[in-house]
Amino acid sequence: MKEKKLKNMRFRRKIQRGMTRWRNKIGKTKFKPEDFQLEHVEVTIPDLDLVFQNYRIVNITDIHLGQWITSKHLEGVVDLVNDQKPDMVTLTGDFVSYILDDVVEDLESSLKRLKPKEASLAVLGNHDHWLGADSIRDILARCKIIDVSNDVYTIFREKSPLHIVGVDSVMLNKHRLDLVMEKLPEEGPAILLAHEPDFADISSTTGRFGLQISGHSHGGQFIIPGLGTFIRGPHFIKYPVGKYRVGNMIQYTSRGLGTNVFWLRINCPPEITLFKLKSSGEDNGGV
Repeated sequence: MKEKKLKNMRFRRKIQRGMTRWRNKIGKTKFKPEDFQLEHVEVTIPDLDLVFQNYRIVNITDIHLGQWITSKHLEGVVDLVNDQKPDMVTLTGDFVSYILDDVVEDLESSLKRLKPKEASLAVLGNHDHWLGADSIRDILARCKIIDVSNDVYTIFREKSPLHIVGVDSVMLNKHRLDLVMEKLPEEGPAILLAHEPDFADISSTTGRFGLQISGHSHGGQFIIPGLGTFIRGPHFIKYPVGKYRVGNMIQYTSRGLGTNVFWLRINCPPEITLFKLKSSGEDNGGV
């Protein structure tokens, strides 16, 4: 089984390098801001103190650097993220696909340029583990991005807390929600970062999270207007794209930035998500 997986990975690396050469020849490497869509999402977070009213979190996910997304694309995306003047930046996994060595320098140079007011936080996705979780974590550390996989990060404003929680890849059974719940204080609202969106069925049962932010699906990469996507896979069967209410929690699944198996998007543009948190008034988190 292990040998089969290695052969499959070598094959996918060969395909990726071949497609990269083809992309470079036809000139599809430059960043065009109109190719990336900024989604504005307002979410009411239960028990969020008024000091966090309109708190801005910008999320990017599924960069898959080295496939369709080039270093120029990522540089432009970081500029767009910084333009939103985020209080916090979150990254929800799959920084790369099947090749890491070729893109380490470009990934670092771009991610180091993120400029949130308070912090950048991340969790890992399945591809990050396939290519070496320790290597990805080292890159994040050098970029001063805090890895919250199976961990809790708390920020305070006027002594009022907001907890940002993460779980590691669910697809590869690296998640430890039990440890997270042990670390999470009983008081204060919490937001969960989880690469795989269907984990919402489990996380929502804790009654502890107002919002789960995910990626993984790429929005299906093909969306039929009015109907959504018919392309679904492991861990994005139920919540493949956009906003959902799961129990008392909002699940949001970003379309992400990059592509994987096929380098094509139809009615499914790459996404940067700006979350604006609401602490009172009419609940804007419905779907």
